[in-house]
Amino acid sequence: MSYIFSSESVSEGHPDKIADQISDAILDAFLAFDKNSKVACEVMVTTGQVIISGEVNSKAYVDIQKVVREQIKKIGYDNSDLKFDYKSCGILTYINEQSPDIAMGVESKNPKLQGAGDQGIMFGYANNETDEYIPMTLDLSHKILIELAAIRKSRNEMKYLRPDSKCQVTIQYDNKNRPEKIISIVLSTQHDEFDSDKIMHEKIEDDIKSILIPKIKKINSSYRRLLSDVNIKYFINPTGKFVIGGPYGDTGLTGRKIIVDTYGGRGSHGGGAFSGKDSSKVDRSAAYAARHLAKNIVASEIADECLIQLSYAIGKPDPLALYVNTYGTSKLSISDSKISSILLSEIDLTPFGIIRRLKLTHPIYSETASYGHFGRTSKQTFKDFSFIDKKMNKINVELFTWEKLDYVDLLSKIFKDFYNEK
Repeated sequence: MSYIFSSESVSEGHPDKIADQISDAILDAFLAFDKNSKVACEVMVTTGQVIISGEVNSKAYVDIQKVVREQIKKIGYDNSDLKFDYKSCGILTYINEQSPDIAMGVESKNPKLQGAGDQGIMFGYANNETDEYIPMTLDLSHKILIELAAIRKSRNEMKYLRPDSKCQVTIQYDNKNRPEKIISIVLSTQHDEFDSDKIMHEKIEDDIKSILIPKIKKINSSYRRLLSDVNIKYFINPTGKFVIGGPYGDTGLTGRKIIVDTYGGRGSHGGGAFSGKDSSKVDRSAAYAARHLAKNIVASEIADECLIQLSYAIGKPDPLALYVNTYGTSKLSISDSKISSILLSEIDLTPFGIIRRLKLTHPIYSETASYGHFGRTSKQTFKDFSFIDKKMNKINVELFTWEKLDYVDLLSKIFKDFYNEK
């Protein structure tokens, strides 16, 4: 049975995403100077103001004001006309120490016995409809906004663009869960004032279709084919005007875009946000581990689609349960329940095991805080924290380790006796 599905993304200049990026920039700064830092950082942004609260235990001293202003500058809020810019915004900080009642459950003399930082349920999901193993509705929404941001920052085309934007893509799927055609694309982008609202709207719509969309078509043949459909309905700035945006137009909060961060409404979500939390919080680390497993299961052709749930109790190292759902697409002769029990016995899913395997004590998080934590490319890079301390050398880190397909061979070996004969 065919169906229609939609997902949305928001840009790095969206107020909620500004809050996420500041939270993760603060986390990265502490980890850069003390990899054992425990951080839970929440941010609110509004007109001309940033408010930071949370709990931190660290041996490092971090100039939070410098971190916040540097991150806002990177996003592109560098103009006082936006009523929010890195030079003049006020910054209020309310940081406490982590509760000792929590710390006693997380810390252990034996690192292998490190407990989960909280109870909770975490999900990982993957399917094979894109090269990134995420739903195409979400992947396309992200890529449209990534390209729009690149155009804005280049200042060569569409020079009127401002940082805040949102995109929503609706796709019709066939009865085999394959993307069949794009029904609609909704794109709202903040912009400078024009002399005429009519001229403004016509200009932006024409530029989206003639400048932005051709760039997206070049990504791969699937997007070129789908975006060439003349019947796609475009809704460009459907209110007619979008000058007032960012924190001036809407208050932003850390953790308010958890569906954008994950799978665009496909699969499931346990409810926990990621940004601003160090890896001792299983809301983040276990969600990454579940995604890593789900993606490698699909990539190893064990199933075309996979959902994994992990659950934990605060202070306890081992997961309480692991649930697998392959939606009837498994190529194995065993049940999803059996797959679950095998994974639970074969894969180290303790916080210690996850953190060590995915290298989660490194300052790798600010890159995750916009355009999704999943469907990204793992890569080695250097991060520069000299803006905080000039004596600080660049740090070599590996980003998006949970997106690596390094468990394909392992999973194929674990389940080799259970593949159905073709």
